[in-house]
Amino acid sequence: MAEVKRLYRSGNERILGGVCGGIAEYLNVDPVLVRLAAIVFGFWGAGVLVYLIAWIVVPKNPNHDWN
Repeated sequence: MAEVKRLYRSGNERILGGVCGGIAEYLNVDPVLVRLAAIVFGFWGAGVLVYLIAWIVVPKNPNHDWN
């Protein structure tokens, strides 16, 4: 049986809310690339709203230290 991949906010790769770090861990890419894409999409207006919604909706990774 294949392991189910889940999207979590990252406690290890976080700057603001861990959303970009979590997406990077999920896609197995460098978090800097995801952050740059978030900045580019943020200029289109809806990117900031999408980030805030993801910050609220996506759960914290229970395996990471959140101190």
